[in-house]
Amino acid sequence: MARISADAAGGPNIVAFLDMIAASEIDAYTLAHSDDGYNVLVGSHGPMIREGKSIAPDVRLFGNYVAHPNILNRELNSTAAGRYQLLARYFQPYATQLHLPDFSPVSQDLIAIQQIRERKAIPLILDGQITLAIYACSPIWASLPGNSYGQHQNAISMLVAAYREAGGKVALA
Repeated sequence: MARISADAAGGPNIVAFLDMIAASEIDAYTLAHSDDGYNVLVGSHGPMIREGKSIAPDVRLFGNYVAHPNILNRELNSTAAGRYQLLARYFQPYATQLHLPDFSPVSQDLIAIQQIRERKAIPLILDGQITLAIYACSPIWASLPGNSYGQHQNAISMLVAAYREAGGKVALA
């Protein structure tokens, strides 16, 4: 669950959207075997079956929240880390812009909210237009449908279910 309060986030729908992003970016096993994803490095995963073979879990964590860990996963050529898989190169500009002291859970939440704001998705989320908000944010998070990153994208139905499970309200069509 996001650590930022609903009041500080801008409402319960925003917090639910943060939880949905986490459920999209990080599998349930890894969320459960970490600090709710806040200390997860890219490439972490729970147990899985790939090409008929069982693959053991590989949960990679970083040790503190002083700053973005900036650890390069050479296999994936990525420095993504934290609950919202922020790349290292974006941490300092956001930390400066938002006057953040560290890469703590609340700081990660605030950065994700700023990224959502930049995609002009806050009003969509507040209005319960979740599908539109997901597509608006897909250039930021590769696991959201509607981008061309070439990575696995989760289905809208899965994302809306995660959002609702987190307490988010969806507008009636």
